[in-house]
Amino acid sequence: MGMPATVEIVGGTQESLDAVFSYFNEVDARFSTYKQESEISKINRGEIKEPDYSSEMREIFALAEQTKKETGGYFSITTPGGSIDPSGIVKGWAIRGAATRAQAMGYHNYFLDIGGDIQSSGTDETGADWTVGIRNPFNRDEIVKAIRPLGRGIATSGTYIRGQHIYNPHAPGQEIRDIVSLTVVGPDVYEADRFATAAFAMGKGGIAFIEALPGYEGYLIDGGGVATMTTGFESLTL
Repeated sequence: MGMPATVEIVGGTQESLDAVFSYFNEVDARFSTYKQESEISKINRGEIKEPDYSSEMREIFALAEQTKKETGGYFSITTPGGSIDPSGIVKGWAIRGAATRAQAMGYHNYFLDIGGDIQSSGTDETGADWTVGIRNPFNRDEIVKAIRPLGRGIATSGTYIRGQHIYNPHAPGQEIRDIVSLTVVGPDVYEADRFATAAFAMGKGGIAFIEALPGYEGYLIDGGGVATMTTGFESLTL
């Protein structure tokens, strides 16, 4: 999906790491819009019809439709050009799937990161809680906040790395300029990821949307460099 993946499994073996990366490769081979032979690319070209979709593709489409309804239409996997790009929901889903596989192998202390979307569990190799830094979108070498997720998922949506790749489905021709970064902490990385994408599409109003979600916290940085956080976010910071 065009993003770097980092995996740390405390006490893990090469076999356990290979299992996680093999799963990521399978997901990428199926859902990547960058691969001509992926299932999603074939669907976009009309070579695979709905009755022949894989069970994984059906699941992602159903989850995307659920998220669209839950966000008032601010989440969509249909691009302005009419093709389907499920990466806004697949990334968090895949990380959660990898976490499930690590747990099934008997590992409960791990850190999984794809492009800044993170699922951690337990502690690091020193026995300390995992910590995550939120980058300054105007200076990527600077961390503006450090948080302790304590097993919850973290996802950041923004335009400062990949440019204007997120759009508002209600105004598809209009670039989102009033915010540059929105970090969401949720029950797991899948939940955080899907709502971070939708909330970013809402612009400055996205932080109020996250505020209203029970069990979620958010940290927004606007185009002028001003940060706004939900009422419970500060309790996660170091």
